[in-house]
Amino acid sequence: MTNSIVVTSGLTKRYGAHTAVDDVGMRVDAGEIYGFLGPNGAGKTTTLRMLAGLIRPSEGAATVLGGMPGDPAVLRRIGALIESPGFYPYLSGRDNLRVLAKYRGLGRAEVAEALDRVGLADRADDKFRTYSLGMKQRLGVGAALLGRPDLLILDEPTNGLDPAGMAEVRELITELAADGHTVLLSSHLLSEVQEICDRVGVISGGRLIAESTVAELRGAASLLLRAEPMDVAIAAVRDVLGGSEVVLGGGGAVLRTDVGIRIEAHPRIAPVIARAVVEAGADLLELRIDEKSLEEVFFEITEGAMR
Repeated sequence: MTNSIVVTSGLTKRYGAHTAVDDVGMRVDAGEIYGFLGPNGAGKTTTLRMLAGLIRPSEGAATVLGGMPGDPAVLRRIGALIESPGFYPYLSGRDNLRVLAKYRGLGRAEVAEALDRVGLADRADDKFRTYSLGMKQRLGVGAALLGRPDLLILDEPTNGLDPAGMAEVRELITELAADGHTVLLSSHLLSEVQEICDRVGVISGGRLIAESTVAELRGAASLLLRAEPMDVAIAAVRDVLGGSEVVLGGGGAVLRTDVGIRIEAHPRIAPVIARAVVEAGADLLELRIDEKSLEEVFFEITEGAMR
């Protein structure tokens, strides 16, 4: 049975008449990178704050690492970067982490290890105010890593970064997961999530409207074919595939692999189809794998939820 690090049931947070988080039930498993997706104001940060024990839910329950959020025994096993990292600008990166380490009963060795893991060992003695935005985010992740926590909660870790900074943080998160950490990160940058996350939860209007692996959300790949004359090409394709469904669309013919063959299971099917189309006497104009991006799926399900 899968070991679940985070489990919530009916998790709800209200501020007066406003419901920020509404009946959220989610699960984060050990060793995975879980992407918590949603537009700004969807309830991502509020949910993470409840899981970190910073605020209490109005209703529902959550368990984190087998205990209650905010329990001291649980907090010792969590590292969190929620909203912008807050550090003293006139202290060095090393001294900022030493301040935090002291509160957690940790020593200089743990600070040095955290700085090394986020790639700041060479700049550790520079003042925080001289850091680039990417370095500041890295120091925030370094603070979350103090004490080698089992669970990392990262709220928009690439927020405000340039492409190079995003790549740095993305690589760091992947390395942390490979090193045995479970990572729960929120983001609205879907291309980033698509690259690094194992599973995702999609929240909109405070409600969790989908939770699945990235591959399951995106669905099976299709094969897009354009040829002239199209009827000759389609007949050739049907002969090759043995009657698998072929759907005509505005951009050409789409081989619907969700009901027929799976492209992933037949990597050599494209050249076989190309050869069959040409041998049948049709001109092959285009043949490529066509699959939805996570961004396309996200807009489909969030717009459907709003309707």
